[in-house]
Amino acid sequence: MEKYFPTLALQKIVNGPIVLANGLKDASITAKVRGGGKESQALSMRLGITRVLLNVDAELKTAFRAAGYMTRDPRKKERKKPGLKRARRAPQWSKR
Repeated sequence: MEKYFPTLALQKIVNGPIVLANGLKDASITAKVRGGGKESQALSMRLGITRVLLNVDAELKTAFRAAGYMTRDPRKKERKKPGLKRARRAPQWSKR
């Protein structure tokens, strides 16, 4: 993980649920993420790890919710509109 997430802040994001669960530090976790940036991928991994740990021990739900680990990022890519080049980018306008 240190190779993929080089900064300590990103490593703390991913390790947050594992540290909060205490007894599960010896668990081996494999995750596959794609798209977005490094921080979004770290947050996505944190959510996935949290959901897996909830399947193992449902009593952790209140602690995870209080720590904010259960919240998913609701932002999505805006769709392309007709007549525009991208979602909001209009074609170049010439005055003459």
